[in-house]
Amino acid sequence: MIVMKFGGSSVGSAEAIKKTCSIVINNIEKQPYVVVSALSGITDLLISSAKTAKSGDMEALGKIKDTHKEVISALNLDPKIVDQELEELETTLKGIAYLHELTDRTMDTIMSFGERCSSKIIAAYLTAQGHKSSAFTGWDAGIITDSVHKNASYLADSYDRIAERMKNLDVLPVITGFIAHDADGEITTLGRGGSDLTASIIGVGIDADEIQIWTDVDGVMTCDPRICSNARTLPTMSFREASELAYFGAKILHPKTIQPAVKKNIPVVVKNTFNPEFDGTRVIESKVKGNTISGIALKRNVTVITIVSSRMLDAHGFISKIFKVFDDLKISVDMVATSEVSVSITLDGENGCRYDVIAELSKLGEVKCESDNAIICVVGDGIEDNPRLKGRIINAITSNDIIIKMISQGASSINVGLVVKGSDAEKAAKLLHDELIDSE
Repeated sequence: MIVMKFGGSSVGSAEAIKKTCSIVINNIEKQPYVVVSALSGITDLLISSAKTAKSGDMEALGKIKDTHKEVISALNLDPKIVDQELEELETTLKGIAYLHELTDRTMDTIMSFGERCSSKIIAAYLTAQGHKSSAFTGWDAGIITDSVHKNASYLADSYDRIAERMKNLDVLPVITGFIAHDADGEITTLGRGGSDLTASIIGVGIDADEIQIWTDVDGVMTCDPRICSNARTLPTMSFREASELAYFGAKILHPKTIQPAVKKNIPVVVKNTFNPEFDGTRVIESKVKGNTISGIALKRNVTVITIVSSRMLDAHGFISKIFKVFDDLKISVDMVATSEVSVSITLDGENGCRYDVIAELSKLGEVKCESDNAIICVVGDGIEDNPRLKGRIINAITSNDIIIKMISQGASSINVGLVVKGSDAEKAAKLLHDELIDSE
């Protein structure tokens, strides 16, 4: 059995859906379990429809209806196939307009309609092609979450529920990505990367041989090709490498999406819907080590906060006080570097030089906050066994008059992170790619 997840670009139009379904049918002997995102652009329209409904504006709803009806017509399917979902959506939006209120709970309900519609359309088209298929919501499939709306976490009970409900089916299942239920039956969503995470959870639940993530690129690349024109697709990479690259800016896989797969050692394969013959990138538990670098990731809009205090000298518990500030304010930290009397920390730019952060940290020492930076992350299993590599990394940057504001090697020992000015970020990424990857 395999799980095949198709993102928005893979179901973005009638022609894309036909292409996607042909890929599924070509893999029918592998007993595919299909996971789908909403039609391309629908998620954004749903968000817009919810926000504008508070003022009684229903224009986005019309666009949502038209998009689905046009795709259904082009596929020659029953024009009423998603009428129930679209009517429910309209009723929910009218409720928002009547109450002038939009809660996270209601937003999750609104967001669910994209996948609920796309799964029905794709299941119907597969059936029309001679392969009996049925649509399943995430909760039909057995995924259960906590009750944190807009960014729910799945519960371990999901695996047994999926095994009970989804094995030995007599139909080809098409499952909604991104959405689930909590224990009370309320609709929840899994946050960023939610459809990939759904595929991973389903894969563990059915004990799949492989989890395939179908997108519009040939796999995980050594760098963003918009930055490095000589970037190339990686044939294999380890779970650790994929997690590090994703965390520091690579867009293909989100770190949490592969965690369930890592748990069961199920390979994750990234493939291109529009170039299905290409092997793509195979993400496995571990690969043969060498003195190679897998990729360069770039994370923009980074803020660096430095706390300086002589109280750090020979003092215990000082750093824990700093981290308690971020814990209390629910802000995650990316990189940390320390000296005898200072601590430097990087944050996502959206948290920036927030007044509450600076105010609390100022109680501990002198605080300096710098925005508009970037993290360049060099990732590869080869870093662990190559003591000279960090010298090459630093030299490639500094010999080209780029100032490194901060450097840190992750606890995993397979990444080295550098903080540079935002304006130097692309140049730094290109230099490192040329030095560490293209020259090998």
